[in-house]
Amino acid sequence: MDFKRMLENNRVKPYLLKARFGVEKEGQRVDLLGNLAKTDHPESISLNDEHPYIQRDFSETQMELITPVSDSLEELFNYLSAIHDVAYQSIGKDEMLWPLSMPPELPDKEDDISIAKLKNFANVLYRRHLSHSYGRRKQMISGIHYNFEFGEELLETLFNVQSEIKDYQQFKTEIYLKVTRNYLHYRWLITYFYGASPSSEKNFFEKSSLNEPVRSIRNSKFGYSNHEDLHVSFSSIQTYIENLLSMVKKGVLIEEKEFYSAVRLRGTAQVSELEDQGVKYVELRNIDINPFDKNGISYEQAEFLHLFLIYSLWKDEGIHCDEWVKEGDLTNEVVALEHPLKHTQFEKEAETVIDEMEQLVRMFDLNVSDTLFINLREMLRDPSKTLAGRLYEKSVNTSQSEVATDIAKENYKNAWEKPYQLTGFTDMELSTQIIMFDAIQLGIKVEILDRQEQFLKLKLNDHVEYVKNGNMTSKDSYVSTLIMENKTVTKKILHQHGFRVPLGDEFNDKEQAIRAYDKFASRPFVVKPKSTNYGLGISIFKEKASFEDYQKAITLAFKEDSSVLIEEFLSGTEYRFFVLNDKVEAVLLRTPANVLGDGEHTIEELVNQKNSDPLRGRDHRTPLETIQLGELEILMLKGQGYQLTSIPKMDEVVYLRENSNVSTGGDSVDVTDQIPEDYKKIAADAVTALGATISGIDLIINDIDVPAAEPNAYGIIEANFNPSMYMHIYPYKGKSRRLTMHILYCLFPELL
Repeated sequence: MDFKRMLENNRVKPYLLKARFGVEKEGQRVDLLGNLAKTDHPESISLNDEHPYIQRDFSETQMELITPVSDSLEELFNYLSAIHDVAYQSIGKDEMLWPLSMPPELPDKEDDISIAKLKNFANVLYRRHLSHSYGRRKQMISGIHYNFEFGEELLETLFNVQSEIKDYQQFKTEIYLKVTRNYLHYRWLITYFYGASPSSEKNFFEKSSLNEPVRSIRNSKFGYSNHEDLHVSFSSIQTYIENLLSMVKKGVLIEEKEFYSAVRLRGTAQVSELEDQGVKYVELRNIDINPFDKNGISYEQAEFLHLFLIYSLWKDEGIHCDEWVKEGDLTNEVVALEHPLKHTQFEKEAETVIDEMEQLVRMFDLNVSDTLFINLREMLRDPSKTLAGRLYEKSVNTSQSEVATDIAKENYKNAWEKPYQLTGFTDMELSTQIIMFDAIQLGIKVEILDRQEQFLKLKLNDHVEYVKNGNMTSKDSYVSTLIMENKTVTKKILHQHGFRVPLGDEFNDKEQAIRAYDKFASRPFVVKPKSTNYGLGISIFKEKASFEDYQKAITLAFKEDSSVLIEEFLSGTEYRFFVLNDKVEAVLLRTPANVLGDGEHTIEELVNQKNSDPLRGRDHRTPLETIQLGELEILMLKGQGYQLTSIPKMDEVVYLRENSNVSTGGDSVDVTDQIPEDYKKIAADAVTALGATISGIDLIINDIDVPAAEPNAYGIIEANFNPSMYMHIYPYKGKSRRLTMHILYCLFPELL
């Protein structure tokens, strides 16, 4: 088939970059000195052999990180970064991930390399076979598997512009066979540019097999490959299947998955099914771990591989398929064993391929990074710019092991710098990031249905749950959410059930509310929007308010809602009770936004200093929010006789808000263990009265040592249908309460 002509068809061009991607990245766990870990696979990742994101590979110390299938490289790297975060925090602060394909120093005795401790005994037996057949040392080599599938729109359009093949599945298979043959012929380019295993550490070779550094041990005959008596042809799908099954029948391979070609044809459970069902994607297996990227593969590498696969479809191939592939194998062996700083003897051929790839980009007007071809040509001109060249040069005055350990420590530092964030998804609300982290760790599949709306699909086996904003779930009915959203209805229902709530009035008209000044101004009162959350638009007056301040408070509240409540102020300390399934899981004391005077700096300067804390940020992406200096804060300062330029005395606490919401700059303190059970029962019973399963309910308590049954001992001021969880998980002070885990166990009780 003339694929060049087909690809040039105007109907095809719009879909040329459409594809789906997946990455499997292996890596060894090491201690903080760079020594191979002696611990078992972390229990927090679960002992399930089939964890969708993090598994053991050959060894107990060898982690395999697996991304879900993604429709874009951006989405792919978001997940890859997030899974790395989960892996790092799951192995704990005493271990790191080794950033090289070649393992760290191995034990003197090969039998001391621990095979993965899996529940499925068949998987253990398979690994035992590999250790006998290839040796455990070679099994410790790690790498990147890049899974690639052309977009269905592209394949369907290509199918429709040709007439030679009538069966669509057969057509797809022919496309992937051609791509595979060309990829195998030219794969030495990947070895040249991205090979990154120049040297081995102690005890990898039983005897000294390589005295000089090379580009890629892993991609050479000294790396991990099948025995020389294995021959599988890619000339047709029938031949591929027959050869592979024959190798298994003869005992050359124990199973089909033992076939370690640089490319594998994938998409069916059994190789024999490929002829009828067709090849669905290819798995590229010849990619060394990139030590200079925290994910082990860079975005530019992935972009190159995508473009290279399109090029492999476009490029004419040799007449004799098997010879074409074999020629590529021989060339790759030469390139893999070249010195990292040596110009490859195939430099002119490489220049031609890069020129043709760039021509392809121009011809089809493909959108690629501006630096892609600049960097490729720079690596051709100067081998020290390749991954192997860079790693070798960094190791000249020290050792490859020390360089790798330093890189691992830097990755470790970055992984723990902001443990509350999920890299790749930091634009999302923090509670959503944390529940995604926990779901990934537990082996629950996470799909983002709407990123802006924080809408997730969670799947465990066949069990599916939908979650919005971290804890809006199917466990709460729509009406219970509406009840808690409406402060008037909430208050009426709670009052009818015998709970103490603040008295007051509702206003739908701003002027009417202002005219009610005389009714409230002589006693403590609160002005707040009827239906908003996060403490927005709330003003608290503990003493008589001036008419001017009252007007400002009314105006601020109406900015947030069309209805406003004016209620009596209940004195005491405010506590947030997080209730789930009729049980209080956490209680938080929230201190209003404040600064501590030092006798030197102004209030504005003190606020700026406090806001410099990395735990503080905006829009619920950090455990604490930055303190604002808006109208409400200025109004609060004025009531205390302060201005922004005032200098508080040493150790004088100045409050900038009356309301204690963390979302408006307040501090969070966990007091779960200090709160008596009778107050916890009040909170849980109140949530039950509202018909809710999940709620953050706010109580004002005068003295927690006074029984809740005493008159006016407490008052319920609010119930929240989407309570923040991150402030309980990462409190300013006190014990962390991992509420996201409680939510997931509630949704998926089969995990318990």
